Amino acid sequence: MIGRFGLVMGIALAALAGAATSARAAGSLEELLEETRNARALQAQANAGREKEFLAKRDQQAALLAQARRDRDAAAAQSQSLSSPFDANEVKLTELGDLRTARLGTLGELFGVVRQASTDVSSVVYDSMISAEFPGRDEFFTKLSSTTALPSIAELEQLWFEMQREMTETGRVARFRASIVTEDGSPQEAEVVRIGAFTALTEGGRYLTYLPAVRTLTVLARQPSSDLRKLAVGVYAAKSGYVESAVDPSRGILLSLFVQRPNVWERIQHGESVGYVIIVVGIIGALCAVYQFFYLLRARAAVSRQLKNTDVPRDDNPLGRVLAAFKGDPDAIEEDAEIVELRISEAVLREVPLLERFQAFLRLAVAAGPLLGLIGTVVGMIVTFQSITESGSSDPKLMANGIGQAMIATVLGLGIAVPLLFVNAGLTSLSRSIVQILDEQSAGLLAESLERIRERDESGGDFLGGGGKHRA
Repeated sequence: MIGRFGLVMGIALAALAGAATSARAAGSLEELLEETRNARALQAQANAGREKEFLAKRDQQAALLAQARRDRDAAAAQSQSLSSPFDANEVKLTELGDLRTARLGTLGELFGVVRQASTDVSSVVYDSMISAEFPGRDEFFTKLSSTTALPSIAELEQLWFEMQREMTETGRVARFRASIVTEDGSPQEAEVVRIGAFTALTEGGRYLTYLPAVRTLTVLARQPSSDLRKLAVGVYAAKSGYVESAVDPSRGILLSLFVQRPNVWERIQHGESVGYVIIVVGIIGALCAVYQFFYLLRARAAVSRQLKNTDVPRDDNPLGRVLAAFKGDPDAIEEDAEIVELRISEAVLREVPLLERFQAFLRLAVAAGPLLGLIGTVVGMIVTFQSITESGSSDPKLMANGIGQAMIATVLGLGIAVPLLFVNAGLTSLSRSIVQILDEQSAGLLAESLERIRERDESGGDFLGGGGKHRA
């Protein structure tokens, strides 16, 4: 009722608004009356249509409401009919669960032990290179460790077998064919020799490592030293018996770390320019030392031969040249002993520079080596502090480069200084022994010369004395 009253009021207001508009547009009262009558007729017609539509929709909504109520009643009836079987099934499931628990007994403990053992062995098998020869084992252990059902007899037997095979194969040296990944990343069929679960190698003494993610063996991108590779070649070529081999007890971890260690040349390169300068100085010093060493050996041997026959001097040795400088001159016997001594000293001094050649440079290299190493140390520390400043942290990995450069330069400096120190000491001792022989022989020559001069003077005095007597 209230809705209809509101509808009538709305229609009246609309009519009045239309009339007001017509009043503004009409020119006379008659026209306004006619327009108002027409507007009311049109409005009444529109209202009748809307009322008819409303009644039709009301009947439709009532039909839908009745259908929904019928569906609700049907669903309630169905729910009531299923409730009793559901409650009965719940009771039955509870009874069956209790019966299963009672019948399970100690099998529950067995199930827990099986899952625990499978989990423990799964990690070992996953990383073991034995899986490269027997693929698919890790999948079995993973499935068994994650299952929620009791394992079957076959699964228990396979679990025992795989655990026993892992232990047995760990103590065997096996040879088998497998697909390996070469250094360039391409797969290749090759014969593999496996030493337990520790080391694997292939033709050419190349060591292999196991990649669990792809379940295959791959050739180490960087092989170990030649000594270890020779052992691998011997193991690969052996068909029976006992051979020496290298075994990695960490199952490849230590070998991977060992091959990453830089070799001598890489360490030298890490020392950069200072290291190169130190090496150049050391090489020059070593070449000079080797040359002088063989020269002194040859001179010492020649001097030893000359000592056996000092009457016939030869010019292929220092002593022979000293003897020749004195004995080869028939006028070597001088009136003044000082002149004789000076001539002998001159001959000895002429040989000393050749005998002590390069020793001054070697002493310089011995002193300069540690100083050059100190320069490299300072440069390395500058690099270290610069990396700390740039990164804002004292990460050891960032500091390792500069510290390594500093230490390598120090080692190179000491590495050339210490050997050259001993070499220079040896050359000095060898040259001094030869100079000592020259000094001894020159002293002997001087004594012989003074003796001859004295004998000549004495013989000349007698002759003059006799002649005086004769003249008298």
